[in-house]
Amino acid sequence: MKLIKKYIDKHGAGHVTLRPEDDEDMWHLYNLIQAGDSVRATTVRRIQSVSNTGSVESNRIRLHLTLQVSRVEFSPGGGSAAQESADSTAASTTNANASLHISGKVIVENPHVRLGAFHTLDIEANRDVRIEKPDGWDSIAISRVEESTVPGRGAEVAAVICGEGTATFCLLSQHMTVVTHRISVSIPRKAAASGASQHEKGLGKFYATLFESFLRHVPFATAGIRAIVIASPGWIRDGVYDYLLAEATKRGDKVLQRALREKVIRVHISSPHVHSLVEVLKSPEIAARLKETKFAREGMMLDKFFKMLGADEMRAWYGPDHVCLAADRGAIGTLLISDDLFRSSDPATRKRYVQVTEAVQQKGGEVLIFSSMHESGQQLNQLTGIAAILTFPLDIEIVEAEEREAEEERKRQEEDDVVETG
Repeated sequence: MKLIKKYIDKHGAGHVTLRPEDDEDMWHLYNLIQAGDSVRATTVRRIQSVSNTGSVESNRIRLHLTLQVSRVEFSPGGGSAAQESADSTAASTTNANASLHISGKVIVENPHVRLGAFHTLDIEANRDVRIEKPDGWDSIAISRVEESTVPGRGAEVAAVICGEGTATFCLLSQHMTVVTHRISVSIPRKAAASGASQHEKGLGKFYATLFESFLRHVPFATAGIRAIVIASPGWIRDGVYDYLLAEATKRGDKVLQRALREKVIRVHISSPHVHSLVEVLKSPEIAARLKETKFAREGMMLDKFFKMLGADEMRAWYGPDHVCLAADRGAIGTLLISDDLFRSSDPATRKRYVQVTEAVQQKGGEVLIFSSMHESGQQLNQLTGIAAILTFPLDIEIVEAEEREAEEERKRQEEDDVVETG
């Protein structure tokens, strides 16, 4: 994302103009833009005009519109497997890019669109978007702008999740997991002597299909790719790796050989599905290679939270009310919070989560904002979207009892004040 212009005063008032360049930038905009914001961007409208002869002419023109946002919709790029009946092979590619649609009423006059009319802006890559927040830019929104405009972002891990005749190709960046391709090849069982021959044919076809897909969908020569994960249940991953390396050697592809030897990590997973990436990211091999990346840190801390929840539940709290209580007592060492919570259409709800985030940071705690476009973020969403690892144990029942006593004391004090003033 390119930062075109930014003006935010010390009170949070102001505007930011950004230029999205890829799918991840669309995701950042989706997290930045909220109901009530003012957004200006280009759009295409079909305009009808009547000529001197009385005929009606219709033209599509590009114009700038400013909307007061009422709804924001994000659709990630990607596809699902499509059957090819000829050879029982299914394949899909993510030619479709992520899309972002912003709806609202027009609040700045335009010669082609009446004031107050409702319109939907289809945000396009490489076109500027100006955002102004009437309630001001809070620390979470400002951090999102700063993070999204850091140069050199992009996919850092490529993953191939393998099963019996299946493979899913993924790219993982700081905020998104994108499925770029899927293959499925039927491999007959080797139940008899003839079956063994058919099995070998099917396996060879699977390996050949996977190799060609690997060349097209894994950017192995890119310097930004730190690791290429080949993961599977059983020993499928080893067979895949051996075939890839043998084929690269046979073709004399030095770049691919080097990438396979230096970047590939083979990891065992329990099932050949995308959600198994959570297992991949917390494996020791990946953790060591990617310890500085955001999504690897998220996966490791979520795993640590679940382990602590089973072993020492007084130091593992989750749920908005309980986590806020822990934050009030300065007990949070690490806050795990989903970006879903900051997209609330209720300003008071968003403000609550911003405040708890800032409170943890001010007291020296670590805050991890999980992307719901990663498997770890989706797991956290299933657990209310917010959790905390405490620096010291707290008994929830005792804390809640103390809160009730404090509330009763506050009410008694208010009643006493009313009596005194009366």
